Formats: sequence, structure tokens, C-alpha cells
Amino acid sequence: MTPSRASPHLLAASLCVGLAFANLARGSWPAAVAAGAVGCGAIAASGERRVWVTCAALVLLAWWWGSARLQALDRSVLLGRVDTSERARVVVTAPARRTRFELRVPGQVRRFGRLRLREAVLLELPPGRAPPQGAVLEAVTTVRLPRPPKDGFDERTWLRRRGVHVVLRADRWRIVGRRGGLGGLADRLRAGLAGSIAPGLTGDRRGIVEGVVLGDEQALSEGLRQRFRASGLYHLLAVSGQNVVLVAGGALGLAWLLGLPRWLGQIGALLSISGYVLAVGAQPSVVRAGIAGALVSLAWLAARPADRWYFLLLGALVLLAWNPYSLLEPGFQLSFAAVAAIFVLVPRLSTMLEGYPLPGQLGAVLAVSTACGLATAPVLWLQFHAVPLLTVPANAAAAPAVAPLLGLAFASALAGLVFPPAATALAWVNGWCAAYLALCARVVGGLPGAQVSSGRSLAVLLALAIPAAAYAWRRWQSSSPRT
Repeated sequence: MTPSRASPHLLAASLCVGLAFANLARGSWPAAVAAGAVGCGAIAASGERRVWVTCAALVLLAWWWGSARLQALDRSVLLGRVDTSERARVVVTAPARRTRFELRVPGQVRRFGRLRLREAVLLELPPGRAPPQGAVLEAVTTVRLPRPPKDGFDERTWLRRRGVHVVLRADRWRIVGRRGGLGGLADRLRAGLAGSIAPGLTGDRRGIVEGVVLGDEQALSEGLRQRFRASGLYHLLAVSGQNVVLVAGGALGLAWLLGLPRWLGQIGALLSISGYVLAVGAQPSVVRAGIAGALVSLAWLAARPADRWYFLLLGALVLLAWNPYSLLEPGFQLSFAAVAAIFVLVPRLSTMLEGYPLPGQLGAVLAVSTACGLATAPVLWLQFHAVPLLTVPANAAAAPAVAPLLGLAFASALAGLVFPPAATALAWVNGWCAAYLALCARVVGGLPGAQVSSGRSLAVLLALAIPAAAYAWRRWQSSSPRT
């Protein structure tokens, strides 16, 4: 591939590198000046040199932008008012998370005493009724610092990477309004989807459906949540690209059933993806998959080829441009590591499995599970000090129920608009899919040695696994036909 043809990928990668570098060192206005100077040099250059000089200019420009974004995220007005109390007005920006002793609600302060501002905060409320997403709350709040590091989790750093520097505590609150604009639209979409994907379901079955469709596992019991982690199935409770594919495919299928032209179906797919991303929220896997799905539809409408690597880079670029701290987050690392592994390792693993008598799509499921398990294991260990060892058989067992669960959930939401009893019936059937996923998690996650969390145990496993893998690779290489 010549530099000129590779330049779109190089340019996108250069921007990502510059944004990521801002996490190591902050740039300032001299970086922007240097980027302009290098850009002028790129105009004067020619051929291959012009491509590389342009990449250097973009790295500097992205470094400056990333540094500016990090400075904005690190800025806090309320940090200087710790231990003070005032009447505040806070907008709930995401669903509340319930603990044993309190509600923890992501929010944005619009007013604190006489101050008018827009600063992200974590609101702590007494246990009980949770305020809905999008509600505007009024309460007498006290500014506190986040909790110090404990049991390997640094809450202050975790919140700071999201632009949150203080916690507001309140004993009583009342709703005084709802937010409008794009945020208000996202609130209504989420509320509508959450209320229609599992009518009539309760308990863990409802929790699993909401986790798979919305990425919200709050309704699950803590024990089942731990089983999902230990079995390697916890990723099912985070929205993935498969969800976006089904949303877009559903829009295209509906257009085909109605006899509409393909271009209208693609526009419908774009609108459906946009609405789904708004409803689910800005999770890294959702944004990445949403951008890729939207670009596929745009590529079809523009009669341009779809380039999956380029789309992956653009997804990373959008996330890093908004918040360069995303690079340090487990969700970002796991999502992009898994997708890159699917692109690179799955074709090779599928080729290795071709000679084995595997029924149906089992070979593809094993290849994807193995590739994602290998790619995400280092991230899981570095971030959580635990690695599931049975992720391949667990995902192979769970795979037959995932797509039907998603399809039935979206079908329930659509049926609820025209015939609610049909939606309830579909949800009842979907409850069995959720029960099957719970069974897979409980059985596999409950096996001895399902998850390793000891450094010594991991070292022993690696010492055994690496030579075994090398031997298997050599045997496969020697037995494969040579051309």
C-alpha cells in the first residue's frame, strides 16, 4: 500500500496519537503554533514527504486540543467550596446506581447558592425512590471530596477522568423540572425503551434484558453479577456492536417489508442508530459501534467502499477528542482490543478450525471468543486483577440465546406501540432466553477455577499455556497444506 492510499488511515491515527499523548504531557499554545508551522511545511512539500509532514502537524494539533480538553475536564469551581452547604439545582444526567446505604446519581450542577455554573458532580441521596434521568432536582447540598482509594479502587481518579471532582450530599430533594434539548430527547428515548423491552418481567430476567439491551445491570443481584464476571460473560451486559447491527438491520428489514427503496432504509438505519446511541448513553462500546454503523450507511449512500479499520480509527478519534482520559478507561481498552482482535485473529483462528467437525456456527463462535479472550485478558488483569479462564466455553454456550434475546427485546418495544398484549407475550418468551443466560453464568462462573485472581496462579498458567500454544501452532503449521 502506497503512502498516498494509506494517508486517510495515517491521518486518523496521527490525530489519535496526539490526543493520547496529552495524557503523558500537556501541550499549550506553542504546540498549536508548531502545528501551524509544520502544516505550512506540508503545503510546500510533495509526494511521500508531504504525507509524513502532514501527520506530524496533525499530531501536534491533536496534542494541543487534547491538552485543552484535559484542562477543561480538570477545572472545578466547586472544588474550592468543599465542606460548604448551599441550595443547589442539579440535573440528573444518567440512571442512579443503588448501593446498600445510598443512591449515587450522576448529575450536572446548574446553580449552587448564587453561583450559576455547569459542572459534573456525583450526587449522593438517601436510599429509597431514585430520581429519573433528566429530572431537575432542587436540594440543600453539602460539597464533599470523593472517597479515597480503598481495596484497589481509586474513586477520586475514576471520577476525575469523567470531569467529576466533588460529591454533593443531600438528605431531601424535590423535582422542579425536566431538562430539554438533545439531553431531554435522550431521556425520553431511554425511558421509552426501558419501559417497553421487558413488559411483565421482573427480577434477574428483567435485569438481564435491560443489561444486554441498555447496558444497565442494576436490577441483577450481586451474586449473579459476580457469576457473569467469573464466567467471562459480563461483556454481554455492556452494549456492543451486535446491538447496533440489529438496530440497523431491523430498520433495513422494515423498509424492505414496506417496499421502500434501499436509500430510505439506510436513512432509517441512520436515524435508528442515532436514537439508540442517545438512549443508551455515551459508553465507549456504544459510541464506537454507533459511529461504525452510521459510517457504513453513509458509505452505501455515497457509493463508497466501507473500510472497517478506518471506521474503528474514527470511533477512537471521536472518543479521544471529547475526553482523552477515555484511553485510560477499561471500557475503552476492552472494546477496542476486542474489535482489533476480531479483525486480526478471527480469520486465522477460523482457518485453523476448518478441519474440525464443528456444527453450524460453532467454529465462528469459538474463533471470536478465543480472539476476544486473548486480547482482553491483559486488560482485565491490569484493570481488575482477575481473568476468567472459561470464557470460550461460556460464550459458546451462551451464543445461541444472545441474538434472539436482542431481537425479541426490540420486537417487544415495537409491538408495544400497536398491540401491548403481543409485547407482553414476546417478553415472556424472551424471559426464557434471559434465564438461559443466567444459567450459563451460574454454572460456568460457579465452577472451581473459573476465574484466576492470584498473580502466582496466573504465572503458573502462563508457564503451561505458552509452550502448549507454541507446540499446537507448530503442529498446525506443519500439517497445513503448502502452496
